Amino acid sequence: MTAIRLVDVTMRDGNQSLWGATGLHTAHMLQAASLTQACGFAAVDFTSSSHMAVAVRYFRNNPWERLRRMAAAMPTTPLQFITTGLRFIAWQQADPDFMAVVYRTLQANGVGRFVLLDPMHEVPAVIEAARLVKQEGGAQVMAALTFTLSSIHTDAFYADFARALAQCPDIDLFYIKDPGGLLSVDRVRTLVPAVKAVIGAKPLEIHAHTTIGQGMLSSLEAARLGISAVHVGVGPGGDGSSLPEANRMLANLEDAGHSVEIDRDALSRLTRYWQRVALAEGLPPGAPQNFDASFLRHQIAGGVITTTARQLTELGLADRMEAVIAETGQVRAELGYPIMVTPFPQMVMNQALFNVIGSHRYAQVSDQVIRYCLGKFGKPTSPIDPAVLATIMDRPRARELEREPAFPTLADLRRQFGQGLPDEEFLLRAVMPADQVDAMLAAGPSRATYTPEAAPLLSLLRQLAAKPDARNLVVERPGFRLALHAGASL
Repeated sequence: MTAIRLVDVTMRDGNQSLWGATGLHTAHMLQAASLTQACGFAAVDFTSSSHMAVAVRYFRNNPWERLRRMAAAMPTTPLQFITTGLRFIAWQQADPDFMAVVYRTLQANGVGRFVLLDPMHEVPAVIEAARLVKQEGGAQVMAALTFTLSSIHTDAFYADFARALAQCPDIDLFYIKDPGGLLSVDRVRTLVPAVKAVIGAKPLEIHAHTTIGQGMLSSLEAARLGISAVHVGVGPGGDGSSLPEANRMLANLEDAGHSVEIDRDALSRLTRYWQRVALAEGLPPGAPQNFDASFLRHQIAGGVITTTARQLTELGLADRMEAVIAETGQVRAELGYPIMVTPFPQMVMNQALFNVIGSHRYAQVSDQVIRYCLGKFGKPTSPIDPAVLATIMDRPRARELEREPAFPTLADLRRQFGQGLPDEEFLLRAVMPADQVDAMLAAGPSRATYTPEAAPLLSLLRQLAAKPDARNLVVERPGFRLALHAGASL
């Protein structure tokens, strides 16, 4: 058996999969930094451009400050940034010169490893992004083979994609990314050898979600076949729609005869910390999932299903949910089998909803579906059904979106925001609403410490303090009394 490393996804993918990316703020992460560092993970899946936007929008946390402080606290554990290539927060593909500034600033602030995920598996797009990353620093570059089920996405498809990328000197390693938890043990047995055969000595990792109960077994089988690292979530940040839970994965890997490079005592301490955070913040922990064969057909993420079910209920059409799920598979096939990873699950299922409740199929089409058909997200892996394409494009809105301006050039953005604006602030202002960036800057530095046991009390005090008539606050319990009195106005 082989030596296996673990990659911790708790703060990024676990947070996103289980808690909508809004469960954790900077203080939660900084308090976990030394514990995470002590574990000896191969890397920490730490952030993405969407997570950076969430930090600004929901917490008024400066994402650049978060990166710097975490990197300083974890100097030997690479912080990982996942990106769809030449995009940063905005949906549009950006000017390469702009993205060079993005990659330079990310590396200057502590990102040590980049994951390049192109949903269309376009080789030139991944190679261009890898070149820019290496041009702007020395971070590792990992190419994603994003798994899905369709007649197009065969072992040969993934092997051909990996073979083309393996020839690029700017790509250091690969991983099989299974965001939907669709990868079965049987498929691992054919896919992993097919990929390893074409990437030579470059390492291969596995990132398999446990949404329908397959991720743990698939990861164990991949380890048997020689992958170098398994991605896991720690304690409440693992299982459910996240990744396999770290402690259980460690035990299973060792039981299978693998050696795992991890500090077990440190992992136990980190697990206890995240359990305390989840309890204090009311974050539901991930739980082992039962196998659900229907998911293999529709491939819809749980969060998207929940949102659509709520929309139907609000419309008084809750009984149409099964029809929407069935229509989702048909829409996906007609649109050329987009991989069900953000933003495509929302896009496909919303179109299915429109088709079911509308006067006829494709009577209503979202702007994002039109942009997809226009190729603004890249070239679809498989051709769009010609009749569907004609129906979508034969409307005035399609012609309007075809003429919408491209992402501004770096030079134009510099002129707009001022040549002297620091890169960190410039990049955020270029892609986010000004009022959100203003509020973040006004909030100042994030707190550096967090005590889970104090969180409920602090939350209560903040709620009470927000009431204009709450001038004097007293909290009493046996052996404890806290009194807060508002100062007299002058």
